[in-house]
Amino acid sequence: MRKGIVKYNNIKAGLLTEEDSGEYVFVYDEMYVNAYPDRFITFDMPVKTRPYRSKRLFPFFDGLIPEGWLLNIAAESWRINKNDRMGLLLACCQNAIGAVSIHPVNPNADE
Repeated sequence: MRKGIVKYNNIKAGLLTEEDSGEYVFVYDEMYVNAYPDRFITFDMPVKTRPYRSKRLFPFFDGLIPEGWLLNIAAESWRINKNDRMGLLLACCQNAIGAVSIHPVNPNADE
């Protein structure tokens, strides 16, 4: 299971998880829901406490991953298969352009 903390303008907005079953789950952080109920990360995912689930990486997060020659460089540099979308997201999107960033969660550390 791989996880990434989703930040919106450097504020923890939620947690994205790729479960062992291959399903993706995004859930907004409870403190974020209470403090910013109208500050969604994408129109398709309004702020709510119930988790979002998908059999594929959510299109919004997939769109953060580099494309073209930059994807080739990232995949080669980190030795990540181009089809490993969660791996690429966790490796490449800590300093993404825009308000949203994804930060890998160390499986041995607390979130």
